[in-house]
Amino acid sequence: MSLVGKEVLPFKAQAFKNGEFVEVTEADLKGKWSVVVFYPADFTFVCPTELEDLQNNYEAFKALGAEVYSVSTDTHFTHKAWHDSSETIKKIQYTMIGDPTHTISRNFDVLIEEAGLADRGTFIIDPDGVVQAVEINAGGIGRDANTYIRKIKAAQYVRNNPGEVCPAKWEEGAQTLKPSLDLVGKI
Repeated sequence: MSLVGKEVLPFKAQAFKNGEFVEVTEADLKGKWSVVVFYPADFTFVCPTELEDLQNNYEAFKALGAEVYSVSTDTHFTHKAWHDSSETIKKIQYTMIGDPTHTISRNFDVLIEEAGLADRGTFIIDPDGVVQAVEINAGGIGRDANTYIRKIKAAQYVRNNPGEVCPAKWEEGAQTLKPSLDLVGKI
């Protein structure tokens, strides 16, 4: 079942951010745009490349009023150990959430039960805490942060311009569509 259009379910978890342990709940995802990025595990191969890409684009996310959260089923202690031992992960400034209870992974329907790991799921959440976009990739397929920046811009445009929609490959400033009877069969 799709989570698009549904509010994020309650959770409480420990996280690692900027050298500190912090608590994160679903309430932290409200009041701003959020990108929640699940990945299988710390100390792996594709995961650090994705997390580094998010960090390299973190300022662009923040400029859009969006906060980034990475989540794995590892603990916040493991996130700190990875941060302390990896030059790539040491760069990360956004929140790294630990989900050892699997609550968040289950809430977002990305838990691989038999492995105890999360799929590569990405969720864009609006300021009301409602999921606006979902992408889930197979374990070997890395993601591109620029895709999520474009999707946030489109979601923000649609939110701020009722009655308009963004067509495929829409980029900020490009023409949008106003669905109507007159457009049926003309595109």
